[in-house]
Amino acid sequence: MNNIVKSNENVNNPELLEAINEMQENNCPETVNRMIDCVMKAQFITPGIVSEPRNVANTNKNGGTVMRQETQVQFQLIENQEGEKFFPAFTDRDEKDKWEVSKGKHEVLMTFDDYANVLSDKQCNVSGFVINPFGRSVAFPKQMVQSLKTEKDRRAQNSGLTKQEITADDKVQLGDPDPDNYPIDMMASMITFLQERDDVNNAYLKMFKRENDEKPSYLVIIDFDGDKMEEIFRGVAQSADPHLNGYQLSMMPYSIPFAQKAVEDVDPFYSAED
Repeated sequence: MNNIVKSNENVNNPELLEAINEMQENNCPETVNRMIDCVMKAQFITPGIVSEPRNVANTNKNGGTVMRQETQVQFQLIENQEGEKFFPAFTDRDEKDKWEVSKGKHEVLMTFDDYANVLSDKQCNVSGFVINPFGRSVAFPKQMVQSLKTEKDRRAQNSGLTKQEITADDKVQLGDPDPDNYPIDMMASMITFLQERDDVNNAYLKMFKRENDEKPSYLVIIDFDGDKMEEIFRGVAQSADPHLNGYQLSMMPYSIPFAQKAVEDVDPFYSAED
């Protein structure tokens, strides 16, 4: 789970630092969500004392003994005024060096998932982790970490892509989203993702329903260059997931004739030329 940071390894998180600054200057759902998204992708330095690997005997499922090497890490914790202990999570060495206690200690590279896994241990009496405790700090209490980890795992599970074929015998209905319940938040989230891609030209939104479906699903048709379809579709699915409100999401490449016909009189909700 944990990795020792090599002395020549440069650990920086400029995107996260920018997101923290924006959130603290303008605290709103948008800036908080962006900051959390950055935390999920970041790598942090946590000082600790790392023991030499030692042989440990474990019993396998067949009752046999298996020897393996394990490394023990004694983390350096920080306390708040209430006496609660937190893992310090430094975004870079400059922030770490602000803590006198960290000097001479090993540097353990940690991710959000690493903190969540350690904090989930019933024997762990640590109250959470705090980013840059001697700078523009942000605290993540244990309960918040567990909630975010549960939501992250749920999204990862739901973002699996399933390939479905449309045959000539399928009866399919196409329509437009309900103007009284237009998915503005979902579209804004998808646009934010698509703007980061240089291989997406246009994206269209329709409603899609097969004959036996109970209700329609959103249909996103994407015009893109190259061969990164699964990567693009997965990113769109992850950005749309929090805003589906019970609907399903289907996606198609613009390159297939069915998709081209479906949007021949539709303006794209995203265009790289805009």
